[in-house]
Order: sequence, then C-alpha cells, then structure tokens
Amino acid sequence: GSFAAAGGLLGAPSPLTAPMDGMLAVWACVLAARAVLGLGTDPDLQIDVITELELVNSTRGVTQVFGVHNGSKAFLFQDGQREIHAAPHMSEKVIQLFRNKSEFTFLASIQQRSSTSGVILSIREMEHSFFELESSGLRDEIRYHYRFNGKSRTEAFPYRLADGQWHKIALTVSASHVLLHVDCNRIYERVIDPPDTNLSPGSSLWLGQRNRKHGFFKGVIQDVKIIFMPNGYITQCPNLNRTCPTCSDFLSLVQGIMDLQELLAKMTAKLNYAESRLGQLENCHCEKTCQVREVIYRDKDSWVEDDHCRNCTCKNGAVECRRMLCPPLNCSSDSLPVHIAGQCCKVCRPKCIYGGRELAEGDRILAKSCRECKNGALQKLTEPCPSLNCSETDRVLPENQCCSVCRDIDECAAKMHYCHSNTVCVNLPGSYRCDCVSGFIRVDDFSCTEHDECGGGESSCDENAICANSVLGHSCTCKPGYVGNGTVCRAFCEEGCRYGGTCVAPNKCLCPSGFTGSHCEKDIDECALRTHTCWNDSACVNLEGGFDCLCPSGPSCTGDCPHEGGLKRNGQVWTLKEDRCSVCSCKDGKIFCRRTACDCQNPSVDLFCCPECDTRVTSQCLDQTGHKVYHSGDNWTYGCQQCQCLEGEVDCWPLTCPILTCEYTTISEGECCSHCVDDPCIADSDPYDISKTCQDPQGITRLGGSVWTMVGSPCTTCKCKNGSVCCSVDLDCLHNN
Repeated sequence: GSFAAAGGLLGAPSPLTAPMDGMLAVWACVLAARAVLGLGTDPDLQIDVITELELVNSTRGVTQVFGVHNGSKAFLFQDGQREIHAAPHMSEKVIQLFRNKSEFTFLASIQQRSSTSGVILSIREMEHSFFELESSGLRDEIRYHYRFNGKSRTEAFPYRLADGQWHKIALTVSASHVLLHVDCNRIYERVIDPPDTNLSPGSSLWLGQRNRKHGFFKGVIQDVKIIFMPNGYITQCPNLNRTCPTCSDFLSLVQGIMDLQELLAKMTAKLNYAESRLGQLENCHCEKTCQVREVIYRDKDSWVEDDHCRNCTCKNGAVECRRMLCPPLNCSSDSLPVHIAGQCCKVCRPKCIYGGRELAEGDRILAKSCRECKNGALQKLTEPCPSLNCSETDRVLPENQCCSVCRDIDECAAKMHYCHSNTVCVNLPGSYRCDCVSGFIRVDDFSCTEHDECGGGESSCDENAICANSVLGHSCTCKPGYVGNGTVCRAFCEEGCRYGGTCVAPNKCLCPSGFTGSHCEKDIDECALRTHTCWNDSACVNLEGGFDCLCPSGPSCTGDCPHEGGLKRNGQVWTLKEDRCSVCSCKDGKIFCRRTACDCQNPSVDLFCCPECDTRVTSQCLDQTGHKVYHSGDNWTYGCQQCQCLEGEVDCWPLTCPILTCEYTTISEGECCSHCVDDPCIADSDPYDISKTCQDPQGITRLGGSVWTMVGSPCTTCKCKNGSVCCSVDLDCLHNN
C-alpha cells in the first residue's frame, strides 16, 4: 500500500495538509517498519486465545481434533450448552491491551458447518458488544459488531464462510479503516466509524459463542489470536503487502499536528494579549486597587462592612478585614446593654421591672396579657399567638416570650417513625427524616434498597422500557410509543404497517421490497423509476409490490431467459445454487421464482426450507432477553436488527435503511436509520475527515475534527465539523465564573 492510497480513504488532502504529506508518510513508515519489519510480533502485544483459555479435551462442549495443520491445537465446537469464556485475570489483560488502542487485528482459522450461523469471538459487557465477529451461513455474510460513541454499530460483508471448508480470516481495524482478508486475499476495505476500545470493567471474552445462551458456533476453530500492532494480518499471511502508513499511524500524526496547532493558537492569543497589556502599561501609573461588590477602592482606602461588622482596608491590591471592636458599655442602673437590629455593638436601653424581675429592651412577659419592654415601660401587645397542632400537655412557654410552642418529640428515640430497614432515623425540630445506610440507594422518603438493579444492568426490562428501583427489586414500564409488559416492549404504529411491513420504532415502518410510505401504503413503480430488470425486447408492467416483464409476440422473441451469464430455455425449471429453498422456471422470456412448497405431512420435508413444519422443542429459540420463546421460522426485531429463529439458532442482521441523497444526516435518539438535516452542526460527521477545514474568527485555518476554546470567551468551545465552525456554551462554566 502507499500513502496516497491511505489518504484517498480519508479524502483529498487540503492545501493546509498537503505540504506535510511527505513528512507524515516517511515518519509513519519508519514507525511501522520498527514495529513489524524483521522483528516479528511482540508477545506482549498479542493474545493467543485458545492457549490463554487453556482449552483441553475434557472442556465441556468442545473436542480436540486435527486442524488445518499440526502446529497448534484445534477444537470442534458442537454442544449448545457450553460456556467458553475467559477467566477474570485474562479478561483484565484484554481490557488493558485494548485501552486507547486504535489498531488491532483478529486472526483465526475456521471450518464452519454449512448453512449455520455463529459467533467466532465476542468481547462484551452485559448486552454491549465492543468487538464481535460473526459468520452467518443463513445470509452468507460476515458481520463485525462494535460500538461507536456508546452506540452499537454493525458492518456486514457478503461472503460465504459456512461451507464446510477451511478458511483463514483476518479482520484488521486501524482507526476508521477496516480490512477483511479471507484465505490471504483482501476482499473488503472500508471506512467506518472508529470503534470504542476503552472496554468497561467487567467485560468478558467468549470464544465460539456470544454469551451463555446465544450465537453458538458449530465447527472447528484454530489459531485464534488478537494482535495489537500495525498490519497484524502479516502474522497469518507473511507474503502480503504492508500498508505504510496505516490509517491509525497517519491519524496519530494528524492528531499531533492538531494538538500543536491548538497550542500555537493559544500561545498566539496569549502573546497578543500580553503585547496589548504592555502597550497600556507604558503610559500609566499602576496602582493596585481592590474591587468589592462592584465598588473600586484605592490603595489604603478603608470602609466598614455593616452586615458583617468588620473594618476593611485595601492594601496592595488585597482586602484585609478585621472584626469591629466595640467599646465597653457602662450602662446606668436604670438601663441594660442590648443588641439593636442594624447595629454591630450593643447599646444601653432603659430596662423594665416587673415582679422583681429585670427585663431588657424587647423582652416579653405574660401578665394577664402579653407585654413587651419598650423604652423602659411595659407595653401591651395585641398580636395573636399562632395555632398549635399539639396537646396542652405537650406545650411549653419559652423564657421572655408570650406564646407557647410545641415541645419537640424525638420520633426516632420514641420509635414513632416510619423509616424502613436499610435506613437511619434522624430527628428534626418537629419532624424527622430517613437517611440511607452507606452503600444503599433511595427508593422513596422512607425506603432504601441495597442494589441499583436498574443502573447495574441486572434488570429484566426491555431496552425500550423505563426501569424503576423498588424495595423488592425493580419495575419495568414501556416507553411512550411502545406497548408490552415492560419485560417485552414492541414498537407501536398507530396506522399499522401494510403489505407485511414491520413496525421498528414508534410510527416507523420498515417496508418490504416494492413498497414505501410512512405505513408502507405506497407502491413503488419500478417501471417509471427504471429500477426493473426487464430486457430490451420485453415491456415492463408495474404490479402492486413488484413488476412484470411481458415478452412481445414475433420471431424476435424466443422465450429463453438470460440467467447469471448463461441462458435458460423456455420451460426449463431449476433450483438456485445460492438458495436451495427456491425453485425457478423460464416461461416466455420471464423468470419466475418461488419458494419450495411446504407439505408438513411429508416426513421428508426439508425443515431448513420449511421451518414452520419444525415442531421440535430443540428447534425453538429464546430471544435476546431470555424471556420469550420463538418457534423455528419466526421473525422479530430487536434493537435495530431483524432476527430469525431457524432450527434452534438465532440469526440477526441490521435493518435495511433507505439511501439518503442529502448532504447532512443524523440518527435521532431511539431511531435506527439516519434522516436528513439542514444544519451541519447537528449532523453526524466523520471525526477523521480532515479534508473539510474551517477558518476561525481569528483567521486560523482549523483541520476537520479539531476543537478549541474561543478567544476571549473561556466558556465557549468550538469545533470544526463538516466544514463549518460549530460553537457551544458551557452553562456550568458560565455559572461558576
């Protein structure tokens, strides 16, 4: 491979990046050469999965057999009750090796039973696949499942591995570049969303299955390895050409340039600011002032903070405050020192005497009526006392007050509270509260639970349900737009989906071939759109859900049918090579294909083609939640996948989305397919497409994907996205500053 080829995957280099292309290429090639040329594979940067799993002939569900060669162990995977997964220490090793890696290769040699589907290797946490390689013999495709920005992604490569023959497979991921080699031939090369490689703690590695219940591989597996180096496929096929630099090498260097560019922009802004400040300082006498509550004080100015009773002074730009010292009071015999609202120091005020008691200014006494000491005399008060909700025996009269209050009851000590287990009762004036014991989470005002089943992934709720913790466990409620019992929620389309369409999201239908519309009510006119396959000597006639080709009469129409580069005679009947369940016939220049008729009473009926005739319990399937049973031949949707049960095996593939021709697209939360948007800032973008540059307000050219803080506005972050400058304000930053 060459640098030009790698650059072509990312888009044509911009004028900004073109001068440094040669330097990037040379430096990346040096790095790649040091890693792989003549030095072999670093054992610390690879995992031999079968060796690490310590598989032996006695491991349940697998049997050691002869492989494609005798240099390593090979195992036959056949039992559906097996659990072949890594021990915790090996899983932790996998997590550490994947961390912050943008380049890795999965290698294996497999011999898969014909027309079966199964997972070769899966690295997952609960229901989330970080890396999963699956081979479907039902649809003849290889699937790579991964996660990007916390969302599931699937790349499907049409190829038949499940043919009973030995194959070498190598899947290489290099940042946003994926390569697929089969039998040392590069069959696919694509640009994808860069996968998340920071695996969650608790992630596990499974071999020959997705998890305990699904994705069982049937066949022989040998030489399973994960290589964390550039061009890892060379380990399996030493004679293949190396890519120099790899996409990951190139993007690492680009990221370094973007970081340097950001640093240069920041330093330039700081230098300009410093020069501006210096220019101002040359013509002024600098005096350090103090600013308090929007008031500017000069150096050595003093003032009084009445609300805090402090004397403050501005000293060399800093505020120094000391508590105000009050002078000693020498009150006369007919007065007492008291605090007056709005004043910092006590003052002498005339006292009152009643029944031999001395009362200070503001004190109250209950003598037939409520009286308050004011200006040396007891004055009668007419304001009523507040009503109390306690009995007479529970009321007390505070000192120097006229109105009684309720005596506080310690509900906690008296056990008059409603706090449940896992809580601690805390007494409050006139009330109490229930605090959760450490390690427990709140359910309501009086209850706490030990486990967060919803947040910990232990719930039985459907992915389209809302989980709520409770004392006894948790409850599940379907989200708006979905119906079900919470454990199983299915999308609801108010007008239904016609002509066999499937409701895949609230009021979103996935239409069968030949139909379109919000609920599949519109027929696609293949003749008008010229998407038909009629030959020149036949006429296209639109039909509901399809089309027909009419052969005109005359000597020029033989009635024969062109088929796969050959010719089928008029009246000839045959079975498709790639689909044993379909029978085709040629009649008057037209090919008619139909599914094989199913006679469930016939003991020799092909259950693969007629799954509805399969009544065996072993042919039933559990859905992904493990709560619903499907019969062989049943179809359903899960997440953004179409799933089918066939002879006890579950096979799922991504839903087919319409092709969009607009410039900007995005996938909304809870939806499976992209839709068009006008705003480039809310659209999805390729984070590694550096060809679309932007010019910021300072005139600096930014590479696509670069992020910076706006000059003069520390709470505003900008990003070069889809060739546009997209800025957002951090509200928390604004509040804190």
